Amino acid sequence: MTAKEAEKLLRKAGFTWVRTAGGHRIYMKGNVRIVLPFHAGKSLHPKIVKQVLEATE
Repeated sequence: MTAKEAEKLLRKAGFTWVRTAGGHRIYMKGNVRIVLPFHAGKSLHPKIVKQVLEATE
């Protein structure tokens, strides 16, 4: 899964892009925060993918 694919899932689930810190985008929904490393063309680490999938359920 790439960062763009994860971003689509987060936005569909109601997360909003709060800010950017370096190469990372921070998304929030209520008290839940997801830090998404945004590096073009690279796959996300499996732990990040798991975190995104759990947050969007």
